[in-house]
Amino acid sequence: MGLSQTLLFYALVCVHLGVSQILRLRPSPSDHLPVPDLREDPDPEYDPREQDLAERTLKKKLGSNFDPQFMSISPPLLVNLSASDSVKMQGAMPNEIKKLDLTETPYGKRVKVGKKARRKFLQWLWTYTHCPVVYTWKDLGVRFWPRYIKEGNCFSERSCSFPEGMSCKPIKSINKVFLRWYCQGFLRQKYCTWIQVQYPIISECKCSC
Repeated sequence: MGLSQTLLFYALVCVHLGVSQILRLRPSPSDHLPVPDLREDPDPEYDPREQDLAERTLKKKLGSNFDPQFMSISPPLLVNLSASDSVKMQGAMPNEIKKLDLTETPYGKRVKVGKKARRKFLQWLWTYTHCPVVYTWKDLGVRFWPRYIKEGNCFSERSCSFPEGMSCKPIKSINKVFLRWYCQGFLRQKYCTWIQVQYPIISECKCSC
């Protein structure tokens, strides 16, 4: 499923003075990942209480959607990866690189390229144009459960093309289901509960214009 077909997980609008707090859950296309930070109502009245954060109850409510690879209940161990650690080649070399004809020049003249030299050049080209997904932990706040998510970003420390000009951009994403503390109404008239929401995470990037 392409990124343009990805579900937008939600948009939160907080309005005061008698108007309900609205959480829009309808899926809609989005080409803007990773998801920007929400603008939350700072009023602690909209925060879940201690009794609303019972781990056993929330795990049961989330069910099989709980994925410890991408979510954490407690603050995870933060590890900052260097660029060299992040660029790990996965899978087979793309066909568009593997099938490059290095013997023909732009002027029609053919040159000889040894097998070893060709293999090394194609490996270098693959490494240079590869666009890994770099994952970092993000704190979504107390109104999400689990509150920590492992979010993906496309490697962006340099251009991915030779000559330079192109950059790594997201082309695929996956959706992870979290619980969101959702309130209707205001002040003492409000009703709050946990509901499931989808959160899109970048899963694949590609070198493009």
